[in-house]
Amino acid sequence: MIRTPVLNKTHLLLSTKDPKLTEFDLRLKEQECLSLLKRCKSMEELKQVHVQILKFGLFWDSFCASNLVASCALSDWGSMDYACSIFQQLEEPGTFVFNTMIRGYVKDESLEEALLVYYEMIERGIEADNFTYPALLKACARSLALEEGMQIHGHIFKLGLKDDVFVQNSLISMYGKFGEVKHSCAVFEQMDQRTVASWSAIIGAHASLGLWCECLILFGDMSSEELWRAEESTLVSVLSACTHLGALDLGRCTHGSLLRNISGLNVIVQTSLIDMYVKCGCLEKGWCLFQIMAKKNQLSYTVMISGLAMHGYGREALRVFSEMLEEGLVPDDVVYVGVLSACSHAGLVNEGLQCFNTMKFEHGIKPTVRHYGCLVDLMGRAGLLNEALKLINSMPIKPNDVVWRSLLSACKVHHNLELGEIVAKNILQLNSRNPSDYLVLSNMYARAQRWEDVARIRMEMVRKGFKQTPGFSLVEVKRKVYKFVSQDTSHPQCDDIYEMIHQMEWQLKFEGYSPDTSHVLLDVDEEEKRQRLKAHSQKLAIAFALIHTSRGSPIRIARNLRMCNDCHTYTKYISIIYEREITVRDRYQFHHFKNGTCSCRDYC
Repeated sequence: MIRTPVLNKTHLLLSTKDPKLTEFDLRLKEQECLSLLKRCKSMEELKQVHVQILKFGLFWDSFCASNLVASCALSDWGSMDYACSIFQQLEEPGTFVFNTMIRGYVKDESLEEALLVYYEMIERGIEADNFTYPALLKACARSLALEEGMQIHGHIFKLGLKDDVFVQNSLISMYGKFGEVKHSCAVFEQMDQRTVASWSAIIGAHASLGLWCECLILFGDMSSEELWRAEESTLVSVLSACTHLGALDLGRCTHGSLLRNISGLNVIVQTSLIDMYVKCGCLEKGWCLFQIMAKKNQLSYTVMISGLAMHGYGREALRVFSEMLEEGLVPDDVVYVGVLSACSHAGLVNEGLQCFNTMKFEHGIKPTVRHYGCLVDLMGRAGLLNEALKLINSMPIKPNDVVWRSLLSACKVHHNLELGEIVAKNILQLNSRNPSDYLVLSNMYARAQRWEDVARIRMEMVRKGFKQTPGFSLVEVKRKVYKFVSQDTSHPQCDDIYEMIHQMEWQLKFEGYSPDTSHVLLDVDEEEKRQRLKAHSQKLAIAFALIHTSRGSPIRIARNLRMCNDCHTYTKYISIIYEREITVRDRYQFHHFKNGTCSCRDYC
């Protein structure tokens, strides 16, 4: 069942113990051979020790043979083929040797062989122990063998190892890798004794599914026990959660934990920190960390370029890209996605086209559909809708729904319903299951007051079972993240929030603000439209933050949808009236509002 041995003649060297040697002499020789094994640094050296073991008849000593297999299977310079040949010469290998072979195969990424060794172990009646299953469950996770993993979980129950903490941690990690977070939680909740690895495993399981709020809740529970010092992997998962939720204060605390607990942050962790800061709206801090990095890699530059792009600093992103080239780092297709995105967000049409040609002709990178999507977005934002359509029609690869969707969004922004209908038709021909495609077209019809077409599109959505994703805004206040949806009345402080909204609107009137009701795409009267506008999720989040934060402190909001023009104008005025810096991350980019202006220069 195990890989065919390569040393078929090994048995010819086997010998019995030399009768001239006393038991004491044999023990000395054994200790000498074991000492030599520990000092081996190559297969050649190990083979010489192997010969000595055979020469003195020590091979049949289970302890000596086990160490020989372990040195061969688990060393960085070892050989699983050689280890297998030794293993097959053993008449009665014990649990330790089987565990060693399983660990060796997992280390060697020979995952199927690891499972086969376990099956042989069962067939030969060798009892597994708590050291068998961590490596075995890792093999199941890496080979996507969920069914086998669940069967092994059953074996663990039968052997009475379900309460072993190392086995439980491995089960949590395995189920997490398969996205079976309910099973991970079930194991975690049944644990009588948890370790820092237990917390790391359960937090990692939630992070792998993008359950970011749950990650932070678990990290809070872990921290409240004050017994554990978080591992690096745990803190990186928490950083990812902060990045996705826009939780800057929590991200800063995590940064502090890393500095206190980890000596010398590696490039991956440093890059994760940069990513967190720039995606939480603190570009300056991300830039400072980037500047002081002793060694930058391709990913570090990609994160910084993409971060500058999101914040609308296109020219700065191009300068960082030039610095990367000067450092001798070769750009890949992912870096160029960031570069083209930077040009798109800043309206650098000519520069974007030049970068696209440089990518193709100088760096020999074949454009992917993502690169063409960036170009379409670049042209669409600039209002070059017909040029964008020509580009799509001339693409050497078939455009996907994302490319067409970029143009549809541009048609909505520039109020080109005629072209929007053509683009929507192409998207629907691709059998798109994205309800936003129908919603964008419906909204364009509503803006043109074609209510019959609005009803037709909405009925089509109902017929196909599509549901509209509600818009929401997240705001961090005192290290907690609060979520608001449009027209939200579920918050415990709902009355205070709407009273604040009323005060804000009273102040806005004196600044000349007038609600842009054209963004309420419903067939209702003007008063109803104004009422709906004032309860947009972003405005509720701002009101809540103004109530609960000190004067002059910044406000940071993350949205799941693009910001409407009315919210954009509204937030500019609020930044003047209340003297606040307000950062909003929507689905496409960052907007930094200060003193009545926005960093996007109204190019959104």
